[in-house]
Amino acid sequence: MVKIATWNVNSINKRLPNVLDWIKTVSPDVLLLQELKTVAEKFPYLEFEELGYHVEIVGQKSYNGVALISKEPITDVIRELPGDVDDDHARYIEGTTFGIRVASIYLPNGNNNHNLTDEVKFPYKLKWMERLNVRARTLLESEQPVVLAGDYNLIPTDDDVFDARRFAGSSHTHQDSRDRYRALEYLGYSEAWRSLNKETHVYSYWDYQKSAFAHNNGIRIDLMMLSPQAADLLTSCNIDKEPRGKESPSDHTPVVCELAAA
Repeated sequence: MVKIATWNVNSINKRLPNVLDWIKTVSPDVLLLQELKTVAEKFPYLEFEELGYHVEIVGQKSYNGVALISKEPITDVIRELPGDVDDDHARYIEGTTFGIRVASIYLPNGNNNHNLTDEVKFPYKLKWMERLNVRARTLLESEQPVVLAGDYNLIPTDDDVFDARRFAGSSHTHQDSRDRYRALEYLGYSEAWRSLNKETHVYSYWDYQKSAFAHNNGIRIDLMMLSPQAADLLTSCNIDKEPRGKESPSDHTPVVCELAAA
């Protein structure tokens, strides 16, 4: 089995004790992190290496940032999503480990502070999703298992949000966003958690405001998209809520899947 996890940690240096405790308990083979909020020079490499992990990151000061962390070496790493040479946001990193092509993804939010689609940010989000779909199609040509996981900043259906009415006008539920997500599925990718779980109103993110976690007022936006070759190996997928209840937590919690050995 290969255990793969994705987690938006909302600042790796601030959440490091929680992340390390969770790793020691769960022992993922591969961990995909998002929203590091640090440059590469200030990433805590040593702490992960002491636990037996290899680390590859693309960082950015105060914003964004993604990482691949694995018990095996990570090869053929690319540190940007192809398709826009002017895009300098640290939102995508991809590499091969355990014979699986994995990518850690921090998809653009697309909203302004009022939770409505932003006239500048939203088009950027849609174009970014289109670039992701082009890359996903290219990766399928390799016929190797592919896992594209991370914070998609997208709610797949109204069953994945505590109150869809509160997200009316949001980029997370906008039909243009969902259409591009469906296009990824039409390529042949499947979403790991939903493939194995039929429950509705199960979440991976809870806002810090208004006791959202205590009231389970959440959304499910942390997704693991599997190519057909990876989906054939999928044996389990779960959302681990325990870290969200820790002191000074990320507002996201890990999603973990297991793939049988190829």
